[in-house]
Amino acid sequence: MNLKMKKVVVLGGGGFIGGHLISRLKSMGCWVRGVDLKYNEFKTSDADEFVIADLRNHGEVDALIDESIDEVYQLAADMGGSTYINTGEHDSDVMHNSCLINLNVLKVSSAKNVKKIFYSSSACVYPEYNQLDPNNPKCTEDSTFPAEPDSEYGWEKLFSERLYMAFNKDFPKLEVRIARFHNIYGPYGTFDGGKEKAPAAFCRKVVNAINGAQVEVLGDGQQTRSFLYVDECIEGVIRFMESDFKGPLNIGSDEMINMNDFMSMIIKISKKDLTIKNTSFHGAGVRGRNSDNKLINEKLGWSPNYLLESGIKKTFNWIKQELGFASQIREAKNL
Repeated sequence: MNLKMKKVVVLGGGGFIGGHLISRLKSMGCWVRGVDLKYNEFKTSDADEFVIADLRNHGEVDALIDESIDEVYQLAADMGGSTYINTGEHDSDVMHNSCLINLNVLKVSSAKNVKKIFYSSSACVYPEYNQLDPNNPKCTEDSTFPAEPDSEYGWEKLFSERLYMAFNKDFPKLEVRIARFHNIYGPYGTFDGGKEKAPAAFCRKVVNAINGAQVEVLGDGQQTRSFLYVDECIEGVIRFMESDFKGPLNIGSDEMINMNDFMSMIIKISKKDLTIKNTSFHGAGVRGRNSDNKLINEKLGWSPNYLLESGIKKTFNWIKQELGFASQIREAKNL
């Protein structure tokens, strides 16, 4: 996996996964341009060059991807956790913004003779009818049709997958790699504000709770998911890009857990005396979702195996530290 001397652009480089990806690519000897609407809120980017830009604007994308670029990693999207994408309150923005970004990126990349482009799709493309049983969801890569994602975010991701395949057909020199991420988590990701995902939200709730309190789990807590630690996500992306397979390909853990048990795991890590309170929530998403890793094992000879408890300990400790810093700053301002 020698990426040395390659010039790459990471779109969404100010985000959680994008920031980790930039660091990994730099460690492998690449020249990296990071691009986002914002800088990462928790760490300084390792990119050689970081550009603040709006990828919905074709002219800005055209200026960012030039003929010298070998590879583009397209992670930019309008997205968030279930409280953002499953309530229906942001559907038009999610579809409009993400579609515009992908249309611009593909149009420019094909015109500038980019050799290879990675697209981060999502497990949200899978049909709801295959995810009704929390103990036996079906998320094989060939199970997306007949299509019935449970959110407009999932519909946009499915459309964009087809868009990337269409550009690859019409511009064969533009190689594509399409990955379906399954709930990536870890340090340096947002943990409040409404766009955080379950692992970060659960950790924040437990850190902030006092002994004897209740911590909220949306829904009945019996819905299941799998969660992938960010380092393994990045490893999967690098291996996938170096393979000959176009995808789509699941990049996720197959260690499934229900939400109440997941919260209990975090409570145990905290060593606090807390109880779980389940609350009704119409945006809790599908009943079950788990990465099927047969294809990734077949195509890459590898699949994630890092235990959820090990990754969530690291994530919990990082969020606890960040919230401690924030508390110290507030106290200092009040002096």
